Amino acid sequence: MTAPKEPIEPTLEPIQPEDDLQSELNTLRTELESVQAALQAQQEQVLRAMAEAENVRRRAQEDVSKARKFGIESFAESLVPVMDSLEAALAQNDQTVDTLREGVEMTRKQLVSAFERNLLKEIAPAQGDKFDPHQHQAISSVPAPQPANTVVQTLQKGYAIADRTLRPALVVVSAGQS
Repeated sequence: MTAPKEPIEPTLEPIQPEDDLQSELNTLRTELESVQAALQAQQEQVLRAMAEAENVRRRAQEDVSKARKFGIESFAESLVPVMDSLEAALAQNDQTVDTLREGVEMTRKQLVSAFERNLLKEIAPAQGDKFDPHQHQAISSVPAPQPANTVVQTLQKGYAIADRTLRPALVVVSAGQS
């Protein structure tokens, strides 16, 4: 058998006067409007920030594209006088070997100057220099009286721009004494 249940007494909140309810409703409406306005302002700021980020990304892409397209411009401007000198030399019909040699030497000086202005440097290791795989390419290894892994002979100069090797120098390397 179960015990008889006690009747549940309803708990009623005291009824607020209608003016208090209206006042609370107005307060809640004001807070809601304030929160909605803040939310809208935040959404507008997010949209502006996204648009600004897209503009920065687009400008950066354009800058990279222009840098690729015109990055060689300075170097090309340095080489134009070299081309002019070569064309002038070829236009001369009655040249002696001495004048031709003099013209070639002057043109080489122009080219060296253009290389220097654009940070293009020769890699020309001397005999006995330590072999550097970042700047040299060993074509062969030969027995030599000098220490192993040193340059015996440079077959072709290499070139570097700034600190980056464009073409390694082709070298013969010592294998040490046999």
